[in-house]
Amino acid sequence: MSSTVPESEPAGAGLRAATRDGVRTIWFDRPDRRNAMSLEMFRDYYAALVAADADPEVRAVVVTGSGDWFCSGADPEALAALLDERNRDLLAGEFGYPPHLPLTLGTPIVAAMNGGAAGLGLVHALYADVRFMAAEARLSTSFSRLGLVAEYGSAWLLPRLIGVGAALDLLLSGRKVDAVEAFRIGLVQRVLPRDEVLAEAQAYAVALAEHCSPASMAVIRRQVWSGSETGAAEAATDAIRLMVESLAGADFSEALLSRAQGRAPRFAPRGGA
Repeated sequence: MSSTVPESEPAGAGLRAATRDGVRTIWFDRPDRRNAMSLEMFRDYYAALVAADADPEVRAVVVTGSGDWFCSGADPEALAALLDERNRDLLAGEFGYPPHLPLTLGTPIVAAMNGGAAGLGLVHALYADVRFMAAEARLSTSFSRLGLVAEYGSAWLLPRLIGVGAALDLLLSGRKVDAVEAFRIGLVQRVLPRDEVLAEAQAYAVALAEHCSPASMAVIRRQVWSGSETGAAEAATDAIRLMVESLAGADFSEALLSRAQGRAPRFAPRGGA
């Protein structure tokens, strides 16, 4: 399979998307604004994730940015509008999706961080399962430098990804982090030259789509994220129950048969026959 995607199409406000080889790539597509995100763009991005998760053709999602930035965070105009109390009420009450939506989906998400990410832009990367980062990029939480709190679940995510001390460092200071440090503290899993990031992330996602059971990946995501809220004994007990169910499933039989026949497995779509 090739990791090259066909020409993309609009996928909502400030977004475009394309699907190939079981992978849907979604671009934040406002390069002239450093891919800064309006409320409409944020809402449409989550709608695009929901649509990808519901599409049986899609077995992995790659999220990236157009131009030199991944996402610089909330659009400055949108931030200024929040000085109006009526707009703050709109943000809190009419967004339409839970902030942690990516964690509730069954499809794995790979962030191809082609450039810098700050504030809300970094949060979107944190909600991905695996992060590829351009060696030239810089990351920042930014919130404290704007007089804001850790937004959209980032205070829950960061300690679980990189530990409490490192999370507090990044959240309290809002300082910039380069790719070397981001990799060292486990914030990203791959560091590559900018022009290789998207292709490598897509190739990784294609490997998930080609070799991994969609049903298994959905359960594994749920195990990992729900396991953050349970004790070891409960998580281990639940894992045994899920393991017994998977041993009786069609995907396990197909995996053994494909290995015996020396071919790639033909796993059914998640929820499929």
